[in-house]
Amino acid sequence: MALQTQRPLKAIIHGAALRHNLGVAKSHAPQSKIMAVVKANGYGHGLLRVAESIPDVDGFAVLGLDEAIALREAGYSQTIMLLEGLFRADALTIASAYHLSPVVHNEPQLQMLEAGNKPVEVFMKINTGMNRLGFVPDVFGSVLKRLESCANVSNVTLMTHFANADESAGISDQLAVFDRLTAGCNHARTLANSATVFRYPQAHADWVRPGIMLYGSSPFSDVAAASLNLRPAMSLSSEIIAIQHLKKGDSVGYGSLFHADKPMRLGVVACGYADGYPRHSLTGTPIAVNGHITRTLGRVSMDMLYADITDIPDAEIGSPVELWGK
Repeated sequence: MALQTQRPLKAIIHGAALRHNLGVAKSHAPQSKIMAVVKANGYGHGLLRVAESIPDVDGFAVLGLDEAIALREAGYSQTIMLLEGLFRADALTIASAYHLSPVVHNEPQLQMLEAGNKPVEVFMKINTGMNRLGFVPDVFGSVLKRLESCANVSNVTLMTHFANADESAGISDQLAVFDRLTAGCNHARTLANSATVFRYPQAHADWVRPGIMLYGSSPFSDVAAASLNLRPAMSLSSEIIAIQHLKKGDSVGYGSLFHADKPMRLGVVACGYADGYPRHSLTGTPIAVNGHITRTLGRVSMDMLYADITDIPDAEIGSPVELWGK
């Protein structure tokens, strides 16, 4: 029999929230197909758990063959995009067998396709200014011709990725490059990440690629998720496991980063950076104890952090703590 941890920390994934957030994406881009970005194990929410919450989405975008194969073997028949493409020539056989759609963003990947004998649908990535992945504009025309004439390419979708859709700089410069290059091309297009879904309908195109918004987080640093009608897809909760009474001048935790300016009560919470809580979170990060919003204090430890419970008189050992969620 497997042993269960006695720590009270638990993460709950809200499938209804995932479905709701997908609906928000659809409402903003009603004419586009939805490529749900579920890379990195569904942003940490569990790949198959996310997929089963949004089974009718038009496609999934993942990083590697392992995630793509897991989706196929779980019965999902939608388009599955490999966001970083194929890394080895023998992966082409696997991608073809599982009907996967790799991104092609560099010359070696293009050569893999030309040398192979297994047809796949591909997404050709154009570097319009983010300078991360993609073919530069100068070679766009020649690369596209090679893909169109390649016997191992059954279909081409054109794509790019915006660097500043969530910033004041916006997408205009990159969009102008993409539009200039692809004018007259009879291929489907995909450009829009979460921020673009909200702010730039002119770039929605044939496919949109919502990622962080599906999980209930705002893609904008200055706009709250709730104001975008997004719901958190995960609740992380724990309990107070100890209480400390601080005198004025007492410090808290590693580095003594917080000093009490008055007598205070402090709750020690069973959660830390080993559990995925950000170590860089500063004093004042909001959490809830017994349903009351309060703040963290001091530096987050590996498996514990500190909550100010001075003004929550009913807080005690065992009181519930919500680290994030509803």
